[in-house]
Amino acid sequence: MVLDHPELPLNNNEAERALRHWVIARRIGMGTRTAQGTRTFAHLASIIEICRKRAVSPWPSLAEVIRQRHQGFQAPPLPSPAI
Repeated sequence: MVLDHPELPLNNNEAERALRHWVIARRIGMGTRTAQGTRTFAHLASIIEICRKRAVSPWPSLAEVIRQRHQGFQAPPLPSPAI
């Protein structure tokens, strides 16, 4: 894949570093008890990391997702990167 797309990094160190603190948090919290809890943890971690990478606070985004879902709507898209 890297040969076809030279802009891609040769390793996945950045992704590994982004996940490290989530793995530690999961271990400290003794994991989840259900499959739904595991999915929820993974989704929250993903949303928070995407928002951090885009330089946007994740908390207003998560609050909006919860508000929309409580009203029966689909979740809004993730925020665009801050300029």
